[in-house]
Amino acid sequence: MTTDAEILDCRGLKCPLPVLKMEKRLSQLGVGAALVVLATDPMAKVDIPLFCRQNGHRCEVSAEGEVLRFGIVKG
Repeated sequence: MTTDAEILDCRGLKCPLPVLKMEKRLSQLGVGAALVVLATDPMAKVDIPLFCRQNGHRCEVSAEGEVLRFGIVKG
């Protein structure tokens, strides 16, 4: 994951808001752009990678405490 990735902070938001915010932001980015999404909703661990798979984006998931970190590269 590149260090110049934009960070989208969705901590504290409940499903489906993290996915909707990520989808809106990704639609504004070019192919190959990196986006890091931070979320605390446990459902995001399922929803965000699923959205990425369905839409051809690369997604790496890691966790730091209760914060989930999704490194996404737009496909």
